[in-house]
Amino acid sequence: MISQPYHLYVERTDATKNMARYYCMSIELNLFGDICLLRRWGRIGSVGQTKVHHFRGEHEAVRLFLELLQQKRKRGYRPRTSQ
Repeated sequence: MISQPYHLYVERTDATKNMARYYCMSIELNLFGDICLLRRWGRIGSVGQTKVHHFRGEHEAVRLFLELLQQKRKRGYRPRTSQ
């Protein structure tokens, strides 16, 4: 069981470079009760790519979640701004 929900959606846009990207991830249980970190990324408006990581414990999944969040923040990804 996961102690709390972990969901993230961030975007990186730069009109001068024609860049409009999104990155989202969440920690969830699969049908067998295993803890998984699901990641999706791509151009805004597209289906993009998906990757799933399986873990034995929640703390391992949270550690990777936070590492990836830090990497994305350094690259300029931010929460979507309301328009």
